Amino acid sequence: MELGMLDNEGAEGRPSSLARDVILELRIQGGMAIPLSAMNLTWFAKLAITTAFLGRLGELQLAGGTLGFTFANVTGFSVLNGLCSAMEPICGQAYGAKNYRLLRKTLFMAIALLIVASLPISLLWLSTEKVMVHFGQQPEISVVARNYLFYLLPSLVITSFLCPLKAYLSSQGNTLPILLCSAVACACHVPINIMLTRGRGLVGVSMAIWVSDLIATVLLGMYVAISEWRKGDWSWWNKDEGCGDQWLGNWVRMLKLSGPCCLTTCLEWWCWEILILISGRLPNPKQSLGVLAIVLNFDYLLYSVMLSLATCASVRVSNELGANRPDLSRRAANVSLTVGLFSGLAGGAVMVASRGAWGRLYSHEQGTITAVKRAMLLMAALEVVNFPVAVCGGIVRGTARPWLAMYGNLGGFYLVAMPLGVLLAFEAGMGLGGLLMGFLVGVSACLVLLLVFIWRINWAGEAEKARSHTNCEAGDDSKSDQAGSAIS
Repeated sequence: MELGMLDNEGAEGRPSSLARDVILELRIQGGMAIPLSAMNLTWFAKLAITTAFLGRLGELQLAGGTLGFTFANVTGFSVLNGLCSAMEPICGQAYGAKNYRLLRKTLFMAIALLIVASLPISLLWLSTEKVMVHFGQQPEISVVARNYLFYLLPSLVITSFLCPLKAYLSSQGNTLPILLCSAVACACHVPINIMLTRGRGLVGVSMAIWVSDLIATVLLGMYVAISEWRKGDWSWWNKDEGCGDQWLGNWVRMLKLSGPCCLTTCLEWWCWEILILISGRLPNPKQSLGVLAIVLNFDYLLYSVMLSLATCASVRVSNELGANRPDLSRRAANVSLTVGLFSGLAGGAVMVASRGAWGRLYSHEQGTITAVKRAMLLMAALEVVNFPVAVCGGIVRGTARPWLAMYGNLGGFYLVAMPLGVLLAFEAGMGLGGLLMGFLVGVSACLVLLLVFIWRINWAGEAEKARSHTNCEAGDDSKSDQAGSAIS
């Protein structure tokens, strides 16, 4: 049995028990989710290492570098990651349908799309100082942030290759190489920082980010190239299609999916950044910002698992739809939702159990520690809802309908969470607790919307659409069919 594909004989031949099928699905998703979660944790470890080296340079460098990296996340990396999410339904369905030419073609198209998108982002980064000063940041901090971002520019091009390579492999259920390459890059991040910061200071910390990413990109690129060479086929261009309607249709579909995928990622990402900005206007802004930063650091750890479950849901649903197995696709969605719910409960329980010790890791002030305890209780309830919301987003993305998640984020975060949070925090005088309560209600509304969308999915119809999209390429020769195994 291929990873990411259920056994045809078990699905179409003699029927197996429901429990056996569910266990099999859990094993498949677990084999994908565990390496992805570990890979995401290496990203957060890399971020912590970067922050530590910035802190060693001084208070101004720490403030400017942190501000610059936050600006890069909001305006750059969130956009590129969102655009790349369009690969998941296309590649997942293509892999399920064994259309390996479309799978490879999508990789090249995604790389080209992200490189083009990097150009306006680069221009914005070059104007960072003016933008930050215009919005009230101190000029000296803005100058440091601009220098930090200037030397971070190569990271945009590297990310334009790294993200598609990750999506290409994960859509085939092949996540272990992603983990290994990310782990090697993370292990190299400390010596690279030591070497570069000795002579270049802040510039060296900025350069170390993309040097580490370059290592992971080269390793992943070599792995993909060698694996495809071993299979004896790396074709992605159909000689019969030329530059006609089929090629144009592939681009149109990619762009139609990339827009909603990008907006979905950015809307969620920006909402949490706005929460931080709003907390800076509370009556005790220093404590509120400190407490929120401490609580969100724990949330980032859970987010690594959350993001992995969402990717697994997207891949499994798209694989089975592409293979024209709507019943198994629906079962994969149900299993993913169940796992998401129990993971949310587990994550919330861990957060509640850790609320006392977690605050003491960051502060010795009793007022801050007490405030962290209260905030983590609300955040724990928020995590219980956040996990299934992320999984629901992965499910609708796997059906190639990411705009449903976009509608859910717009309705839940921007029409409910933020207005209600501001009302409770300022008008009702509840402070940071009011903001988090507003977000709890908003994320719950988002979950309800997404569950309604998923409940109304016509799985047979979605499988037919997937078959239409993945089988539209003429001239798929026998070589492509023989390449049908997952990259091992």
